[in-house]
Amino acid sequence: MDFKSLQLHEPILKALEEEGYTSPTPIQEQSIPLILQGKDLLGCAQTGTGKTAAFTIPILQLMLSNPPKDQRKRVRTLIVTPTRELAIQIGESFKAYGKYTGLKYAVVFGGVNQNSQVNAIRTGVEAIIATPGRLLDLINQGLLSIKEVQFFVLDEADRMLDMGFVHDVKKIIAFLPQKRQSLFFSATMPPEIVNLASSILKSPEKVTVTPVSSTVEIIQQSVFFVSKTNKNALLIDILKDKKIKTALVFTRTKHGADKIAKVLSLNNITTEAIHGNKSQNARQRALSNFKSQTTRVLVATDIAARGIDVDELEYVINYDVPNIAETYVHRIGRTGRAGAKGTAMSFCDVDERPFLQNIEKLIAKKIPVAPHTYAQGVSDIAPKKEATSKARKKVFNRNK
Repeated sequence: MDFKSLQLHEPILKALEEEGYTSPTPIQEQSIPLILQGKDLLGCAQTGTGKTAAFTIPILQLMLSNPPKDQRKRVRTLIVTPTRELAIQIGESFKAYGKYTGLKYAVVFGGVNQNSQVNAIRTGVEAIIATPGRLLDLINQGLLSIKEVQFFVLDEADRMLDMGFVHDVKKIIAFLPQKRQSLFFSATMPPEIVNLASSILKSPEKVTVTPVSSTVEIIQQSVFFVSKTNKNALLIDILKDKKIKTALVFTRTKHGADKIAKVLSLNNITTEAIHGNKSQNARQRALSNFKSQTTRVLVATDIAARGIDVDELEYVINYDVPNIAETYVHRIGRTGRAGAKGTAMSFCDVDERPFLQNIEKLIAKKIPVAPHTYAQGVSDIAPKKEATSKARKKVFNRNK
């Protein structure tokens, strides 16, 4: 199948051709025809499978095929997503695929002054890509109406659940018209997500392209058994390899991300941290620097990393092993995209070995153990005592 066989309007085909798109990915091939038939959809697909295009392309097609009779611009499409970065990324896709359609959109998210977003809405837009908090703020201020929405997309639903957005999502749904087409995408389908989907969708078609437990086979995975106190030293040692042009490092906490970025910077490794406490401008600047390879290492929390889409990113390092197994799949999915090479390394302390076991059970694969200078014995079973302040200071000074 190619995109031409989907009988898309010429403006959309022209844009896709310029983007270098010829054949749809599996999630696109299965989803686009169903959406064009007007069906509600429950899609399960992990990061990097092309699901943004899977809903953006058919929505553009449907909007072009059914223009409003009075030519009045009103919000006909609403796409809700958990993070600012992801909202911006979806907006860029909407712009790229729809640049010859004449359809206008706005991206709205919190953390910045709302005036420019409000001005964009007032000029007349037919699609809104939004994070939940700012969307509800604008609705409650009477600055935005979604009562005429025809196409509603909830993207990254599992992350919405993690971030505590479920109540906001339910409030948003209450503002939507009963008669609409709804599309629901999630990389994982725990019971809570299935329940949420059932409250949004009506007799949905289901599309699953990659099992949630699968990881991209081309990604070279390894685990480094190491104590917490030696993780910084190990990371610096690994980054001495000049073949690693850029690396995305994941940590569990915002404070941890800042500490790692500081240690690496003190060791002359250009590093920036990205997390929820950073301003929107700082986050976008850090991401831009990372994409251009001005910054070699980007340290991120899981929530801030949603929406990071860097071409040919080869290295992902789990400084902290995630305590939710599915999160591991999300993290390493940032590399090995579109058939490119990918390397995923995980630093595992004694306390984190139960998390590692859960991950290996989920992906049905034993992750190879990598030898290294700071290796912690695999047979160790007793957690180490927390390092004293003096000991931590000694490790930090050594890393200078």
